[in-house]
Amino acid sequence: MSEARYSARKAYFIWAVATAAYIVAIVHRTSLGLTGLEAAQRFGASAAELSLFTVVQLCVYAAAQIPVGITLDKIGARKLIALGALMMAVGQFGMAFADSIPLALAARVLIGAGDATTFVSVLKLVAVWFPPSKAPLLSQLTGQIAQTGQIISAVPFVIVVNNLGWSQAYTILGIVGVFASLWTLAWVRDFPEVGPLGTAARPPRPIDVVPHRVDISPLRGAMSTSGSWLGFWTHLITAFSFNVFIFLWGTPFLRLGHALSQAQVSLVITCMTLVGMVSGPLIGMFCARHPLRRSWLVYAIVAGVVCAWLVMLLPTQPLPLWVLIVSCTMIAVGGPASLIGLDFARTSNPTAQLGVGSGIANMGGFVGGFLCILAVGVVLDRLRPSGQYDLADFRTAFSVMLVPLAVGLVGFVVTKKNTREDYRERGIVVPPVREAWKTYRKK
Repeated sequence: MSEARYSARKAYFIWAVATAAYIVAIVHRTSLGLTGLEAAQRFGASAAELSLFTVVQLCVYAAAQIPVGITLDKIGARKLIALGALMMAVGQFGMAFADSIPLALAARVLIGAGDATTFVSVLKLVAVWFPPSKAPLLSQLTGQIAQTGQIISAVPFVIVVNNLGWSQAYTILGIVGVFASLWTLAWVRDFPEVGPLGTAARPPRPIDVVPHRVDISPLRGAMSTSGSWLGFWTHLITAFSFNVFIFLWGTPFLRLGHALSQAQVSLVITCMTLVGMVSGPLIGMFCARHPLRRSWLVYAIVAGVVCAWLVMLLPTQPLPLWVLIVSCTMIAVGGPASLIGLDFARTSNPTAQLGVGSGIANMGGFVGGFLCILAVGVVLDRLRPSGQYDLADFRTAFSVMLVPLAVGLVGFVVTKKNTREDYRERGIVVPPVREAWKTYRKK
């Protein structure tokens, strides 16, 4: 067996093991959103208090990204993924036996902090173990394969909650989290013994070559890199409304606003997950082939997501199931599209500060998401203190999403301009559209 072949097999094995840990993290992340109404009954929570469960979790997740990035660059992905899995397991054990809102919030803090460690760590493994030409596609595959965790939350986990009860279901999640920590420690390795397969035979493209800022700290370097912030705003405008939907308010919106059954809601969530899993690799392939045109895809997907929300929120009467499925699956494309933001960070930061740069980018959709989740809960409480929401209440409450959308688009346009100036300093010139089209047609 040749060394190159061995290296490739080991790289894919380590990636698969780390991705499996990320699947478990997605189950931890989304479990509460699929049992939100049950949580409200268990803890006697109002809409605003119910929002706090997810807001606290996402706030901790977002706030932890930069510290996690610094820690990742120091101790490596293996230890960080294992530690995060263990924290989430403890948090789910806490959710299993919490009998008050403060105890449940403390458990969500642990889940948010543990979740924050996982995805950026897996992306660091992809960057180290694979050549740059494979990174966009593998990053997308990581994110989309892991979304099977949403299906696990939407179907088997909900069935377990309904049949075995709250405490038993969340205890099972805690046990699975412990196993995720153990298999990560046993099988994941931070660095290959030889260079990533293909780096010698295929030199990286100019877009993949970033300056090594050896004179400043990783934190300062990543914070001062325009591409990190372009990643932040990209992540925000593509993913924040998807996070609002999937983490908390999507299920009540469908069940109370459109009178869907729990089985129908699970069908919608499953379709969203499947579409995300299909669209993710396509987005990754586009980014790999056209790295200088990634912003085009961002604009197109954001426009599609906005249209999907308008289709669901403008009508004053409940919509047919098929319309809801089509609209929700378009919103779901924003999930894999958010990884374009991390790809911006990857091509703008050297390996020594990639953890911090990825952490900055990975905050965007979660910052916008938790702010909107809380705002939606506050508006719903003001409109209907009884908690018996109807479609009109959700239409009004979801209008708050216009604010982060507008702010995010401005941030995206400004940082895109600054990032292209950084590209020029590296000798990378983005040709005008007309010139690029002529070059493309000649190929």
